[in-house]
Amino acid sequence: MQKHESLRDFVKRKNLQFEKEKSPIPMKDITRTKKNYFVREAWTFMPQYNYDEKVFVVERLRKEEDDKIEYRLGYYIVGKIGRANGKWIWGQFCPIIPKEDFFKLIDKAKKEKTII
Repeated sequence: MQKHESLRDFVKRKNLQFEKEKSPIPMKDITRTKKNYFVREAWTFMPQYNYDEKVFVVERLRKEEDDKIEYRLGYYIVGKIGRANGKWIWGQFCPIIPKEDFFKLIDKAKKEKTII
């Protein structure tokens, strides 16, 4: 098995990266006819309780176009195949979160003032 960056080191690295990134994040509009731009204002990371190769994230994003707040729930996971093997990557599908973690993540995000 390939050794990968520890969960603790990964979260520390991502926190530093997010703190430095001030540029708006482009995202395709649901209609795929334009892009929306968001500024990441706050975020909360939390590992899945029973799987140390998956980390959930809640992000508070401010849409540049209308200055409204939106939230994104996602996850990072250690890849298992191809070029991603052994590397932390953004989960490409809608997150599935155990019931043991759902409210814990939301409460943590509220406590850290990611959810306002």
